[in-house]
Amino acid sequence: MRRIIFSVTNDLSTDNRVNRSCIVAQNLGFEVLLVGRKLPNSQDIKRPYTTKRFHLIFKTGVLFYAAFQLRLFFYLLFKRVDLLYSNDLDTLLPNYLISKLKRTPLIYDSHELFTEVPELEHSPFKKGIWSFVEKRIVPKLKHCITVNESIAAIFEKKYGVVFHVIRNVPEQIIILKMDPILAEKIPSNSFKVIIQGSGLNVDRGIEEAIEAILLLENVDLLVVGDGDVLPKAKKIVASLSLEKRVHFFGKRPYQELMAFTQLADCGLAIDKPSSKNHQFALPNKVFDYLQAGTPIICMDLVEIKSLVQQYNIGLVISEVSPTHIASAIKTLQHDTSLLSSLRSNCHKAAEIEHWGNEKPKLEAIMRTIYPE
Repeated sequence: MRRIIFSVTNDLSTDNRVNRSCIVAQNLGFEVLLVGRKLPNSQDIKRPYTTKRFHLIFKTGVLFYAAFQLRLFFYLLFKRVDLLYSNDLDTLLPNYLISKLKRTPLIYDSHELFTEVPELEHSPFKKGIWSFVEKRIVPKLKHCITVNESIAAIFEKKYGVVFHVIRNVPEQIIILKMDPILAEKIPSNSFKVIIQGSGLNVDRGIEEAIEAILLLENVDLLVVGDGDVLPKAKKIVASLSLEKRVHFFGKRPYQELMAFTQLADCGLAIDKPSSKNHQFALPNKVFDYLQAGTPIICMDLVEIKSLVQQYNIGLVISEVSPTHIASAIKTLQHDTSLLSSLRSNCHKAAEIEHWGNEKPKLEAIMRTIYPE
């Protein structure tokens, strides 16, 4: 049996794109090994394939990335492997070096414009390092994937390499039941707005969404997930005395995350256009909202706006501000006919935008490398 090794720098537990890719490879007959890292708050994971999580002394910053690169390189060096699968730029260097040393095919899956993320905007040294790695390696790759047409076009223009588009669409879901203990913590008689995901970070509009709650009546905000902006967000909630209206539920397994999403009346996807990565992003949560039948309030960004307007599944705002967010929420809260129509459109779109219709693209790439 051929072995494929997937690598990613996160703790594996909430990365559903990588999990779906692993399942595709497994169904094609590969022995799958997924490599990531272990964090102090990492959840246990149970997968139908083998996983390995590195314990590293450094958790963030340059030292973490340097340690991870070295650890991954030597780990791959002594592992039998027939196909390497690098998720994002921060795993590419060791995968590329091993692919050359072992003459092993490599698939590169870029989940975003890594060198354009907000976290690198004010760190020219770090940005320079990652840009150097990308410029040196990507033009030499044969099998590249990314998450939407806009990012694919940017990479192809920049490096002259074809990037296949495989979007972050989830599996079709059924009605999910909320854990009774969790359900008791969620207000039952209010209009519920959710913002969710594994990347609740800077410039995602979370602070403005909290402030928008002050301008609304009988509206609660559910924040489900984890990210670097949450400590600041919780301080804002305390300073505005909104503890009874803004509810933090932390990182959740995917099924629980989707149960929260189904429960909400609308979902927020309000990333700020503060970086090129955000301008062309198409986040996982947009497809999660769609699958859950939860109408979307989104920013006027290229890919998100196109999807929302294509299926008429939400409202588009022109500015990430408390007043714009509150106005859109109020529209959905009080126009029950519109809300019902958008919810119905979400369910119709969910019949099209799901992993069953997307995964054949990934299957085709793997079969190109190793025909059946």
